[in-house]
Amino acid sequence: MVIWYEMLFAFNRVSKVLQSNNMQINVAIAEVKGLIAWLDKFRETGFIDAIITAKEIAVALDVDPVFQEKRPIQRKIFFDESGSEPSPSSSGQESFKVHYFLYIVDQAKGSLNRRFEQYQHYDDIFRFLFTLETLNSLNDNDMKIACIHLETVLRHGESSDVDGEYLFRELKLLWEILPKQRMTTIDILNFLQERNTCPVVRLAYRILLIVHVTVASAERSFSKLKLLKSYLRSTMSQERLNGFALISIENEYLEKINCDKLIDQFAGPPKSLRRLCHPVLLSIILGL
Repeated sequence: MVIWYEMLFAFNRVSKVLQSNNMQINVAIAEVKGLIAWLDKFRETGFIDAIITAKEIAVALDVDPVFQEKRPIQRKIFFDESGSEPSPSSSGQESFKVHYFLYIVDQAKGSLNRRFEQYQHYDDIFRFLFTLETLNSLNDNDMKIACIHLETVLRHGESSDVDGEYLFRELKLLWEILPKQRMTTIDILNFLQERNTCPVVRLAYRILLIVHVTVASAERSFSKLKLLKSYLRSTMSQERLNGFALISIENEYLEKINCDKLIDQFAGPPKSLRRLCHPVLLSIILGL
């Protein structure tokens, strides 16, 4: 229990951080990398610390803090086998460490390494765009290579979402106009959108920011669907369900929209019809 408490406490902290709505891929990479480093340290020293804590709890509960040892199984030696003595069995504490503690730590680290390999793939592609410090740390040659690599990754057939040469030139200009302070990816994108400049860089940052860090958003969406599609709404069409789900999931954006203006636009005729129709006909159409 002491071992599981230490591990689950560390994993729970990182899991909550990764599930935040504004989580970014570079922060997720740093969190997972730190958790892997903690597991390496815990594998070396965690067992001894857990033994000390467990013995203190056992003494407080009036329990004998001794590992139970299994009776060694004596195997019969046949006449054609060598008569060497069997190797002595390990102690109960050593057996518990090998077959329980090291096993669960290695399993947890293996799962994290597989997740980190996926993050590392995105890190190799978008690392130069993560923060202003990483952008400043590259020379012109390395930055140009990174821009061309991003263009190659985003290429589909003969077209690509980002032009590497234009991206390189805009990033050199961006470094001169950005404020010299600590800025994350979302801060840089907001800065560019406010000034409506560097369209290729804006597109690259938009692609970076829509990379999914976890599946928490998808899980929240499915949980929301369970609330919407109840047994009282069993005959709801798919189109209406999609509309309700979008409104419920993006309710923060919905609160910022002026619904009266949308109703007026929906009720009014198209601009082309408004130009062609006589005022009397328009009043009849709107009345209908």
